[in-house]
Amino acid sequence: MKILIVEDEPKTGDYLRQGLREAGFAVELASDGLAGLQLAQQQDFDLLILDVMLPGLNGWQLLQRLREQGHLVPVLFLSARDQVEDRVKGLELGADDYLVKPFSFAELLARVRTILRRGRSGVEATALQVADLELDLLRRRVSRAGKRIELTAKEFALLELLMRRHGEVLPRSLIASQVWDMNFDSDTNVIEVAMRRLRAKVDEGFEPRLIQTVRGMGYVLEIPEPTL
Repeated sequence: MKILIVEDEPKTGDYLRQGLREAGFAVELASDGLAGLQLAQQQDFDLLILDVMLPGLNGWQLLQRLREQGHLVPVLFLSARDQVEDRVKGLELGADDYLVKPFSFAELLARVRTILRRGRSGVEATALQVADLELDLLRRRVSRAGKRIELTAKEFALLELLMRRHGEVLPRSLIASQVWDMNFDSDTNVIEVAMRRLRAKVDEGFEPRLIQTVRGMGYVLEIPEPTL
């Protein structure tokens, strides 16, 4: 997932960029509205995080330009202004969310994940499927080959992450931040234990086995290539 931050306050911009990169996102940073507009026009981003008060173009003007040009990329506004009128203006221009400064990074990360789950269509997927493995987000149910699988809340969250990003190798640090909301500690084996339990429920007794360990890198859920 690729995120563009447009923030003219250097400390805030660097803080957000570092935090989002540690959470597993690819991040670009622009320090004024015109530079942000140019990057948003030239590259394909999954989310824009825009400060409202920017030099060159303010965040509202930047978003208005993009929407007029047909860009549907989701947008999260950041602002020190807590007036209802300001929040309404941003949402009417086509923003997806509005976060008032000061804010905690945990709250920003939660909002980023929510927006990205909805995607460009603005409609959040209610079911995921890889091969014969199905995950129902509304009823919180998992089945494989039509057989119901009982998971704990953490196992469900872990499987959801793997299925949303199937085919992508996920490092342990990303899994730790997105499932446990913690920084990865190499001395703990919580991820390995959870993955072993999830495999026992999802893969044992089924073919093909979907959850793979990539040595030295992390884990991936994918349909393996057939062997000749």
